[in-house]
Amino acid sequence: MMRSLYSAITGLKNHQISMDVIGNNIANVNTGGYKRERTSFATMLGQSIRGASAPDEANDPPAFGGTNGIMVGLGSTLGSVDKVMTQGSSQYTGKDTDMMIQGPGMFVLNLAGNTVFTRTGNFGFDKEGNLVDPSTGALVQGYESEYDTVEDAWAWSATTGNISYKLGDPHPLDVVGTDDEISDDGNNYDDFQLTSFSIDQSGIVTGVYSDGISSTTAPMFQIAIAKFANDAGLTSRGNNFFVESNNSGVPVIGGAGEDGRGNIVPNTIEMSNVDLSQEFTDMIVTQRGFQANSRVITVSDTILQELIDLKRN
Repeated sequence: MMRSLYSAITGLKNHQISMDVIGNNIANVNTGGYKRERTSFATMLGQSIRGASAPDEANDPPAFGGTNGIMVGLGSTLGSVDKVMTQGSSQYTGKDTDMMIQGPGMFVLNLAGNTVFTRTGNFGFDKEGNLVDPSTGALVQGYESEYDTVEDAWAWSATTGNISYKLGDPHPLDVVGTDDEISDDGNNYDDFQLTSFSIDQSGIVTGVYSDGISSTTAPMFQIAIAKFANDAGLTSRGNNFFVESNNSGVPVIGGAGEDGRGNIVPNTIEMSNVDLSQEFTDMIVTQRGFQANSRVITVSDTILQELIDLKRN
């Protein structure tokens, strides 16, 4: 059988996969934090008909020169499906728990005891006050603040954990005084309750506490951000989640804006980085490539029919 038939079949299969990738990109054009993918093709191992020969080196001048080898290609194969991890556009929502990472990094979440990563920051609360991904219930991870007194400096815990707080929670500071209820500034912080919170570009969640007369602020948590040596190598797990792979590198987890990690943009979510004009252009190229390979099969079939007709005539 003709080699062109099988070469064209590989082209058809690869362009089908390319069309699948384009279709998935377009389907996720409005998926928050989605990173578009692209396909690349590679040549298959060809069939060698004649090897290369060296020029005559025994005589001067040489009697003959060298010749190149002859190899017939056998089609193409799928080289890779790459994730394009460029920054998506931002959309302001005004929601207190929405966040976007401006720059490299991933949010760290805990889903059924497993660590997952995402660029999608449309978080919310469950009934227990846990900060979660609303579609899966995955718990957002961060560092809890540690205090001595209201006036003393604070520090972050060494390990990450669930971010959990509710409006109406008592003040988290350990106060010191004559009766362990009155702090150095004379306020009884056991009467203070959480009334609101805010998130800054470092991912620090600051609570506002009030007893109805006066108020005070204190940092409660810091959102954990993970950075990878090769974030395009992460394995997708659906629901906008990624997990570590053999080629992504281990996650380096810390605060936003530290060690090359991006900053937090509060009240904002990251949109998909899919460009419809690019996708439609790729779709046209893919469609024409598929049609051209189909034509090769048709012409090859016509040539085979001519061979069959030789016997008939």
